[in-house]
Amino acid sequence: MSIKKDDLILYAITDRNCIGERDLCEVVEQAILGGATCIQLREKGISEDELVNEAAALKKVCSKYGVPLIVNDNWQAALKSGADGVHVGIEDAPVREIRKAAGNDFIIGATAKTVQQAETAEAEGADYIGVGAVFPSPTKKNAIRITSEQLAEICSSVSIPAVAIGGISLENVGEIGDCGQAGIAVVSAVFGKIDVKKAAGLLREKLGK
Repeated sequence: MSIKKDDLILYAITDRNCIGERDLCEVVEQAILGGATCIQLREKGISEDELVNEAAALKKVCSKYGVPLIVNDNWQAALKSGADGVHVGIEDAPVREIRKAAGNDFIIGATAKTVQQAETAEAEGADYIGVGAVFPSPTKKNAIRITSEQLAEICSSVSIPAVAIGGISLENVGEIGDCGQAGIAVVSAVFGKIDVKKAAGLLREKLGK
């Protein structure tokens, strides 16, 4: 599966602290019904087998709606589960190694906080980049902030699409305007809400404007 710009309009990232005791598959399905165009499974502190099982279950939900499923960090688990791809940070496995092992049909996203990191990710075979943090992030307290000007510079430095990430909410999404990003990646702005479907729908509506 390849990633398209439209797949990145509203990129929703799971977080157990936000979801709590709610069923993961049900919550993700509500996000998709509300307008999420891509789902990333981000799980910390569970075994690889558990991650594979969770991803395999979510893949069924995402496939039902034609939405890509990306696994955070662990590309081996992503491959084993049948997920569509992986997103790796700057300190994770190099994109070139994953591309060599996983082939061309596997989606690879990479974090980029500078033009150089973005250009390297593209050169090594990344399909898209995640750029941020554009606002203070409640899920990553130590995330390095970047300005709207830096976001625009990074987006324009590569030909692959980019998503803005970091503390984005319904209230502040308008502040980053159109800096060349294909869309936004959010965690608590969708999964931290009681009505996940409504939260995703409001964001999609705002992005449409």
